[in-house]
Amino acid sequence: MDPFTVHAYVSASREDVFDLISDLAVREAFAGRYMRDFRLTHPKSQGVGAAARYLLPVPLNRHYVETQIVEAERPLRVTEATHGGRGGRSRGEMRWELSRATNAVTEIELTVVWEAGTPRERLKERLGTRGWMRRRTKRSLERLRDILEESPRRPLARSTIAGYEPLKAPRFGLSLPAAKR
Repeated sequence: MDPFTVHAYVSASREDVFDLISDLAVREAFAGRYMRDFRLTHPKSQGVGAAARYLLPVPLNRHYVETQIVEAERPLRVTEATHGGRGGRSRGEMRWELSRATNAVTEIELTVVWEAGTPRERLKERLGTRGWMRRRTKRSLERLRDILEESPRRPLARSTIAGYEPLKAPRFGLSLPAAKR
């Protein structure tokens, strides 16, 4: 699939936008309508090393995708490496570029690159995957703008790890805060 880029302008600082984008646990709050069954794959949800898995319910080309943040340069860019599809052979990348449009406005530029791993997936992409992905990605950026510009009435939905138990966190290499011991 050819890469595509979508833009959005947000009345918020680059730091606030960066904090929301680089935290995969809150990704479901603005992209949950087209990234279904969103789950973290590691207790660390923010910054380099954070990873998640989700279902892309594209018509005729439904598949699971795993994403991991591989670069995070505050407050300029976040780069995610993705893979999924049949046997995990398809590879891709999501690049979030943040630039200052004016003093109080941030421009978000999201570029999505996806390389189909099998001939079957390439055929399915020609049947409408690119257009579907572009429309859904644009809508998710609009929801991101709404979240940043209007204070939400309740806390944002946060994804968790399937089967994660906070009291057993040391098993994953994290220590418990002193108050919970």
